[in-house]
Amino acid sequence: MAKLSYHFEFPDGRSTAIQVVPPEARADAELPPWTKLEFEKCSNCPLSAEKSPRCPMAVRFVPLVQLFGRLHSYDDVVARVETEERTTSKRTTVQRVLRSLMGLLSASSDCPRVTFLKPMAHYHLPFSTSEETIFRVVSTHLLAQYFRRKHGEEADLGLDGLKQNYRELQQVNMAMARRMNAVRLEDCDGAINALALLDIFAQSLPDSIDHDLEELQPAFEKLLSVDAG
Repeated sequence: MAKLSYHFEFPDGRSTAIQVVPPEARADAELPPWTKLEFEKCSNCPLSAEKSPRCPMAVRFVPLVQLFGRLHSYDDVVARVETEERTTSKRTTVQRVLRSLMGLLSASSDCPRVTFLKPMAHYHLPFSTSEETIFRVVSTHLLAQYFRRKHGEEADLGLDGLKQNYRELQQVNMAMARRMNAVRLEDCDGAINALALLDIFAQSLPDSIDHDLEELQPAFEKLLSVDAG
């Protein structure tokens, strides 16, 4: 994953930034207790405390919680995301920015339940709409199956595997919300609400994806004609 930075400018003149880098080892003394693996552990977590004493996703969220610990989800903010290739800006609310940032941090973590999202983290699209996200999710899944088949591995040419991945992700999101609520992070309601938005998408995708794809079909009409090849 390439390095990128989220910059924030608030109406009162304050500004701050967070640089998103690949996961790195951190000393336990630097991490809060709520990052321990066994603290509100996900019901479908395949990790063991012996080999992974800290929750990989929770560890990724630590800088974000520290940065936004005094902000509310409805606060206005101008966010600017910078990469080597481009800069993307948007005036929105804290929770909307955190939704984008938390999606990137979770997908780029070492949590085994988000492995299928890593290509999307590599090609991160800040502030994507629901329609854009559906397009990227399905395209990423099918491209992954192409590479799997090319390497002689079993491939899911439908969407059953993708739907199952999101069902597993629902359990992760619910456990992460319990983790953050359990330590009473009232001052970080923006992060909690952003996580709720991510979970709404994860919950709805397995049941709505077929309908959502029908809405994308008009963009492909020219490719559906007999002589499109």
